[in-house]
Amino acid sequence: MTNRNQQRKRTSYAQNFLIRANLARRIVERAAIQPDDLVIEIGPGRGALTHCLAHGCRQVIAIEKDPTLARRLGREVGAHGNVAIFEGDFFDLPLPLTPYKVVANIPFNVTAAIVNKLTGAVNPPEGTALIIQREAAERFLGEPKQTLAALLLGPWFELQIADRFRQQDFVPPPRVEVVLLRFSKRGPPLICPQEAQVYRDFVTFVFTAWKPTIGDALGTILPRRALARLTRRGVVNLALKPSEVSFDGWLSLFRAFLEGATPAQRQAIRGAEERLRREQERIEKRPRPDAR
Repeated sequence: MTNRNQQRKRTSYAQNFLIRANLARRIVERAAIQPDDLVIEIGPGRGALTHCLAHGCRQVIAIEKDPTLARRLGREVGAHGNVAIFEGDFFDLPLPLTPYKVVANIPFNVTAAIVNKLTGAVNPPEGTALIIQREAAERFLGEPKQTLAALLLGPWFELQIADRFRQQDFVPPPRVEVVLLRFSKRGPPLICPQEAQVYRDFVTFVFTAWKPTIGDALGTILPRRALARLTRRGVVNLALKPSEVSFDGWLSLFRAFLEGATPAQRQAIRGAEERLRREQERIEKRPRPDAR
């Protein structure tokens, strides 16, 4: 078993459960669930959301890793003919190839992994509503400052905080601020399929170049005359930090790069996203010192 799987096993039950039925109804409403929807619920726990979803959509597929909770929920939702309970790890299960939505109150410590699986799927959800920590939501939104996570999602998904909760809405009460973050799949996306990986490599390369400004980062792959041309065109202020450039500014910068990039310059950024992913996995697998 890998370190990542061990971590999931240790943390999969670290969840804050909803305690009010009217709050569950509000979440289902904010998630814009329709009567004909197929909805996947990750970690249904005690079933507060499951019951509400069953009344509002065509079918619910609830995936619960805790065997005790899965069996209990199966007995409690037996009266609903449109709910299927699967005992297992969400990360081990394939996602549908037909249209579906996701609504979930997830463990905060696997937020990034869940978002990555959903948004990186061959067939991403038409809509997603996740109860997550506010700081994580802001990172995906690129607020109050731009983030690489937001740039990698923005061309394909529209994101918004659809609701905010009190700590007393959950048991045990979380020690952090909690929000409902909605993802809606763009149609069409802002980046065409042929340029998708080039875009992802470009923003990853520039954002993780560890240079003080956008201009300094681009200067590692572009000659001075190309940087001067970008400055004259006013595409973006090259004196800004990567985190200070708006999402629209990044899109403009990428399109300007595509217009003038040579094969060698394209090659320089190729694989940047994959290299970052491998580095993150290597860090996750690194043994941690015994804290005792």
